[in-house]
Amino acid sequence: MTDPGTDHAPRAQQEAGTAELRQRIERFVHTRVIPREAVLDGGGPPAVEALAALRDRARDEGLWALPLPVELGGGGLDFRTYAGLAEAEGASDHGPAALGSAPLLDVTMLARHAGDAVREAYLKPLVAGEMRTCYAMTEPDVAGTDPFGTGTRAERGPDGSWLVTGRKWFTSGAAGADLVTVMARTGGSAGDRAGLSLLLVPTASPGFRVVRELPVLGTGGQYEIELDRVRVPADHLLGEPGRALAIAGERLQLGRTLRCLRWLGQAQRAFDLMCERAATRNGSRGPLAEQQLIQSHVFDALLALRTTRPLVHEAVALVGAGQDARTEVGLAKVAAARMLQQVADSAIQVHGAAGLGPDTPLPALFRTGRAARVLDGPDELHITSVARRVLRAYGQDGDAPE
Repeated sequence: MTDPGTDHAPRAQQEAGTAELRQRIERFVHTRVIPREAVLDGGGPPAVEALAALRDRARDEGLWALPLPVELGGGGLDFRTYAGLAEAEGASDHGPAALGSAPLLDVTMLARHAGDAVREAYLKPLVAGEMRTCYAMTEPDVAGTDPFGTGTRAERGPDGSWLVTGRKWFTSGAAGADLVTVMARTGGSAGDRAGLSLLLVPTASPGFRVVRELPVLGTGGQYEIELDRVRVPADHLLGEPGRALAIAGERLQLGRTLRCLRWLGQAQRAFDLMCERAATRNGSRGPLAEQQLIQSHVFDALLALRTTRPLVHEAVALVGAGQDARTEVGLAKVAAARMLQQVADSAIQVHGAAGLGPDTPLPALFRTGRAARVLDGPDELHITSVARRVLRAYGQDGDAPE
């Protein structure tokens, strides 16, 4: 008979290895990335230089691109294993970029849906950090939750290439990107459910322009872009024409789950700061930690963290297994965004005026939580979608009677 303990030995060894790896990532983020946040936030040549130095250090320490394929230069971790590390990476907004995991969404999308020539040209440079990509879906004056309203068009030329014309906004990282994935109409007209496709557009192409930066609650990183008859090679179409929504849905499921993991890391950072403040600060009535109102903030924040984390990891398990996770991702996205805003708000309250100023990351963490409830699908979209899906299982479609 097999020793019962031996069946669990490989799993225990893997878990121990993952725990040790997480500790290394936490140490890297807290001792190397976080001290450079002010420089990285400032942009320009100093930020480029600082990020390059962090990436070199991550490579030296064996922490580079952990969830990306080994054959492309990554660490080869499966998604469920990486999920245990993503919180630690995400404690800083700059963690994924510094550690090389930021291109996971684009590399996954291109590996699954791009042709051979595109994969050969772009995948290794993306994993190496030599190229950057962004994703352009929403448009001015079109509800971001309604892709059927897409007005950007792509017309096929005589040589098979595409001419793309339109305007997109809230495109993260567009100013420094080498490639942008654009949702455009290759058939039908605005409002039609069919005819939407995804094209990979080199930003150096004539006719591509960054119109302006769109600060979100005072911070940069989002942009409005314009495409004026930008010529895109025929083989830069992702998947089949008219299949954009299936590819986008796949991408959104993974992307939202990743963001939830990173928001957990940022909320834990805010929670730690709050507890450190409460434990070391004296008010007019003695130590903050002994005051019931402060204890209430700590309890409620811990409750939010502990109840949100299982929801996120339930979504992780389904996404990692390639199963339909729309309900679980919707629940996790709303819960994690609310949780980050709540925990950061409590931490600010415990810090008092210091929590509003530039000496802590709390304003940035709160801003991220508040923006998360609108960007990447507002709360209302996920609430409605999940509720309708649940009600259909009870024989209802969730729609109000006309």
